Amino acid sequence: MQSRDIDRDYKIRLIASLDCIRYLLHQGLSFRGHDESRDSSNRGNFRELLQFLADHNEDISKVILSNAPGNQQMVSPMVQKDLVNAAAKETTKAIIEELNNDVFGILVDETRDISKKEQMAIVLRFIDKEGKIKERFIGITHVKDTCSSTLKEGIDLVLSEHGLSISRIRGQGYDGASNMQGEFNDLKTLIMRESSSAYFVHCFARQLQLTLVAVAKNHTEIACSFNWVAMLVNVVGGSNKRQDRASDTRWGSHYHSLVNLNIMFDIVIEVLDFFAQDGREREQRGEASFLSITLQTFDFIFSLKLMLNILGITNVLSKALQRRDQDSH
Repeated sequence: MQSRDIDRDYKIRLIASLDCIRYLLHQGLSFRGHDESRDSSNRGNFRELLQFLADHNEDISKVILSNAPGNQQMVSPMVQKDLVNAAAKETTKAIIEELNNDVFGILVDETRDISKKEQMAIVLRFIDKEGKIKERFIGITHVKDTCSSTLKEGIDLVLSEHGLSISRIRGQGYDGASNMQGEFNDLKTLIMRESSSAYFVHCFARQLQLTLVAVAKNHTEIACSFNWVAMLVNVVGGSNKRQDRASDTRWGSHYHSLVNLNIMFDIVIEVLDFFAQDGREREQRGEASFLSITLQTFDFIFSLKLMLNILGITNVLSKALQRRDQDSH
């Protein structure tokens, strides 16, 4: 009888922890808190949500947290990771079952994480039994570099882990970088050698953005204006990452920056003048003084108004190309 009660209590604790984890994963929320000690006013989303369940369910309250055996509380970081991994495996299994061994496309992107390691994310794009287009994330894998052969090996590894074959690929979508999309011996070509039907079509919205970039960068004053706007964001935002710049395929963010600058121009100049006088660092004071003078010149204001009009028009087209009911890939 006692053994049965122990098993029942353990099951209640496990289900409660799983319910919290499922909720946090579904909402894309963080688990851990900065201070998870007993005296903390906020012990992190996982513990706080588990406490909320206990406060509203007497059966759960009797067997979890302080009422659970010291070595069976089911709240440690290691237990959280184990349950998250189990949830990830079950989710991926459901995606593969939904695919039902049919053909699919792949969407791939790579970036560096906070530790400067290259990570590659892979998404499957396919049509389900009801004829609806689905895009399902199936994993992230670490790659030692971003050359096409290494990326291809990473894709092979992820697909093989889920019993998928490159021969079933019927479409490819990448970020447009040269190592992902070149004409010779690139990732696209490597995959097409194994699946000749794995066609690649560059996203129309991205082509529009890259065209704007190419045209703008051919005009020195326009290119300089965007550099000054990027510098402005760093100075006013207090960023110590002076190399931060919006990428060539993120020109929607350029447009919104110009709109905000146009609306708040007088306030921005006041802030720059304040930083020029009272900035904490000499470099910040120098940049603020330079920007205050530069942004009030005729050339910059003309460039600002011109690009607001041009990007305002293309922004409408870009949004239309990215609508969910448009197949822009």
